[in-house]
Amino acid sequence: MIKFSITSDFITLGQFLKATDHIGSGGEAKFFLFEEKVFVNQERRTERGKKLYPGDIVKLKKVEYQITNDQKDSTQKH
Repeated sequence: MIKFSITSDFITLGQFLKATDHIGSGGEAKFFLFEEKVFVNQERRTERGKKLYPGDIVKLKKVEYQITNDQKDSTQKH
């Protein structure tokens, strides 16, 4: 599992996809979410505005990310 650190209270799913290089721009999020199976806490999500909070688990393309605000454990910071 990859830890993904945020510096704010939440990040939207669309912002997360862009920050993790799954999409090139925010406008691609809608299409990506309909074409790919993206799960947040084991539920399939298609809303690019879905808010992700520390502790949430995002799974896509067989990779799991844990949203965290603990910058000591982070491999990526946003």
